[in-house]
Amino acid sequence: MEVFTRIADLKATINQHKVNGKTIGFVPTMGALHEGHLSLIRTAKEHCDIAVVSIFVNPIQFNNPEDLRTYPRTLEADCEKLETVGCDMVFAPSAEEMYPEPATETYNFGELEAVMEGPQRPGHFAGVATVVHRLFNIVEPKKAFFGEKDFQQLAIIQSLVKQLSLPVEIVPCPIVRADDGLALSSRNMRLSAEARKIAPQIYATLKNSVERSHTANVDEVKKYVIDTLVSLKVFEPEYFEIVNDTTLQPIANWSEARGVVGCIAVWLDGVRLIDVIRFR
Repeated sequence: MEVFTRIADLKATINQHKVNGKTIGFVPTMGALHEGHLSLIRTAKEHCDIAVVSIFVNPIQFNNPEDLRTYPRTLEADCEKLETVGCDMVFAPSAEEMYPEPATETYNFGELEAVMEGPQRPGHFAGVATVVHRLFNIVEPKKAFFGEKDFQQLAIIQSLVKQLSLPVEIVPCPIVRADDGLALSSRNMRLSAEARKIAPQIYATLKNSVERSHTANVDEVKKYVIDTLVSLKVFEPEYFEIVNDTTLQPIANWSEARGVVGCIAVWLDGVRLIDVIRFR
């Protein structure tokens, strides 16, 4: 496995692989890797000849400076994990390498960014789109692999690729969970031991909400999720929305959309956790 910090060096090596007829699969990450990330790399290896992983804590997608400061940075441990799943190349640039000049790109994702994470994290998706677009231009992958836990982000990336006619296929990958149901996330390591024990109640509540959806209307299910988590007295729900899985717009009735998902953001022990459940 080769580790690169310079764009020019990475591109030169990738280009040589392409000359040799190899296909490139790409997994962009911010590091602090866990089994969810590793599953993406395994999938990339199944679909492509060469797996490239970026590890870059992107400063321009953080609207909370404290969140950026405390985001875990574990490059050495990450590289050890990547070797175990057959990663071929790691790109770990500095902020100066990615942004030699202040970023000026602008994007418009319309209603996709007007809901859920959008209002809560101003500028977040612009930062995500900027770094992903730059990484796509650097790596020029045939396919790129993204987890469905960040469901809204996945929709934004798919819209970016469509708007700009980028020659990359976006491959959505299922959420990977711990044995107790908690969606794997780099942020989980910031939970205290007690908070980690209760965190699986998020997914347990979401699963129960799917059962309730067979007899309850949309508003009743939304109320059930929020009330249940609040009643535990340790969770602070930020939002729970039941949305069309294509437009991400909230639905009022189950019949409004063929595909329906529930998206949640909740604070626990000072850590912001997100999750997704499919209803239809």
